[in-house]
Amino acid sequence: MKRVPLVPFPLEKIEKVSRLLIGFGDTFSAFFPSLGWDLEQSGMKKEPRQWVSIALFSGLFYFIMLFGLMMTVLSTVGMIGPQAIGVSFLVGFSIGTASFFYISMYPKLVAKKKIRNLDENLPHALHHLLIQIRSGVPLFNCLVSISKSGYGQLSKEFEHAVNEINTGKSEVETMELLARENPSLYFRRVMWQLVNALKSGADIGSTIKEIVENLAVEQRMSIKKYGAQLNPIAMLYMVFCVIMPTLGITFLLVLGSFIGLSIQMEYVLLGILGFLVFFQFMLIGMIKSKRPVGI
Repeated sequence: MKRVPLVPFPLEKIEKVSRLLIGFGDTFSAFFPSLGWDLEQSGMKKEPRQWVSIALFSGLFYFIMLFGLMMTVLSTVGMIGPQAIGVSFLVGFSIGTASFFYISMYPKLVAKKKIRNLDENLPHALHHLLIQIRSGVPLFNCLVSISKSGYGQLSKEFEHAVNEINTGKSEVETMELLARENPSLYFRRVMWQLVNALKSGADIGSTIKEIVENLAVEQRMSIKKYGAQLNPIAMLYMVFCVIMPTLGITFLLVLGSFIGLSIQMEYVLLGILGFLVFFQFMLIGMIKSKRPVGI
C-alpha cells in the first residue's frame, strides 16, 4: 500500500505499534460508522478498529513531537512555566487531533477520488466498448482492449476482470464481482445491465448503446442543474465580495466624519481583505464540490 498522508511511518511498520491501541481503536471506530464501507471501497484491506488505532497512534505521535518541540523553542526564547506548557499543549493537541480526524477520514477521500475518476472515464470507455462490439470483436477481447487503453482507474478495474476470467471465471461472474465491489454507482449500474443482457441473451451492442444514451442525458441534466446552482452562488459573491465591502467602507468613512470617530483604515482594510480571501476561497471550494463529472 502506498504511503498515507500524515501517517509518520510506513503502514507496515506502524501497524505493529498501533496494536497497543487496538482497544481504543475499537471504541473510537463507533464514531465513524461508514469507515468499514469506505475502507472496502477504497481498496484498503484494513478493519475499522485497526485503521482508527493507526490514526490514534499518528495523532499521539504528532502531539508528543510538537509538544516537545514547542517547549524547546519557548524555553529558548525565555518563556517557561504554565504559560509555555499551555501554549505547547494547545499546539500539539490541535495538530494531533486534526491529524487523527484526517487519517480516519482518508479512506472516504480515496473512495470519492476513485469514484470521480471512474465516472469521468466511463462514457469514453463505453463508446470504446460499443464500437468494438459493433465491429464483431468478442467481449473478452473488448475488456482486454479497455484494460490497456489508459482510462485510469477504469482500466485497472477491467484489468482485474481480465485476470479473473483468465483464472477460469465466466464473464458473467466477473462482471457481477465488479458490480458488487465497485464504489461508483454509475459503474455498478452499467455492470448489472451488462450482466442481465448476458444472462438473457440480449444484444449487448443495443444494451451498451442505450446505456451510453442514458448517461449522455443524465450528464446534460447534471450540467443544467449545476448552471442553476451557480446563480445563487454568483449572487452571494456580488453581495459579500462587492456590495458589502464597498458600502461598508463608505459607511465607516461617513460615520467617522460625522461623529469624529478616528478609524485606523489600514486595519479595517486588512480585515476586509482577509474576509474577502477567506470567503472567496470558500466559494471556490463550493463551486468545485458541486461541479458535475466531465466538465
